[in-house]
Amino acid sequence: MTLSAGLVVGAHGRHFVVEASDRRVLCHRRGKKVDCVVGDRVQWAAAGDGGVIEAVLPRRSLLWRQDRWRSKSFAANIDAALIIVAADPPLAEGLLARALIAAAHAGIAAQVLFNKTDLPTADAARSRLEPYRRMGVPVLEASLGHDAAAARALLRPLLARRATLLLGASGVGKSTLINVLLPDAAVQVGEISRSLNAGRHTTTTTSWYWLDDARTTAVLDSPGFREFGLQQIEAADLAHWLPDVAAHAANCRFVNCTHRDEPDCAVRAAAERGEIAASRLRLYAQLHAELSRPHY
Repeated sequence: MTLSAGLVVGAHGRHFVVEASDRRVLCHRRGKKVDCVVGDRVQWAAAGDGGVIEAVLPRRSLLWRQDRWRSKSFAANIDAALIIVAADPPLAEGLLARALIAAAHAGIAAQVLFNKTDLPTADAARSRLEPYRRMGVPVLEASLGHDAAAARALLRPLLARRATLLLGASGVGKSTLINVLLPDAAVQVGEISRSLNAGRHTTTTTSWYWLDDARTTAVLDSPGFREFGLQQIEAADLAHWLPDVAAHAANCRFVNCTHRDEPDCAVRAAAERGEIAASRLRLYAQLHAELSRPHY
């Protein structure tokens, strides 16, 4: 059996589109033991008109979300995550925070793109992003549908020579961003859809797009999400993944302080002084309670 190297650029169920050096091939996994996602480098063998994925090569990163019922892998071997929020639909701060925590936990650099800044509701959304700016999260601003040229000038240097996963709720502008950066994206997604024989009942989970002919820069478009589970994180470790909370947690009276009701809690004291936003402390308490529930 001859094995070839390839990159998974599209997926739906047990069907995967593998990009080889000169073509794209529809492949299946070799049983349930071979678990792959978009972005995986794989070894595959030809089989009829398609192929079989025999092995997944070691990953340098994997971003996923997990709740009490199942885990959902977004993509492997990515260098960065660009979390897109918008003035409309309204900013879902809980989803933003969860995505930032998941990226940090996976060792993936993350930044935020605030889209639709031309809308009247932009100032209100911008004020809700201020705590993230203060804690050091890069927040970029753009109006993708209003000024595409400015968006390209802003984003292309930041994305260069990296594989970047786009994350965000439905309607924030992920597809618009793909079209701004890559006018012929429809061609690439068409190739993936044809390989998967995608009809009206079939959609790919995450899709890989090359932004340059040399294939050094890529963006990955993921489906919009409404929930983002973090069950892979222990409640006792949660504070470590929130920079504004972590900055004060070491000063608590008790080493195992949960920052919820213990005396002499430096985190709650910092919130009372305005050094941690009230919304962030509420979010921490909500997540801590969620992660403290028994896992079944």
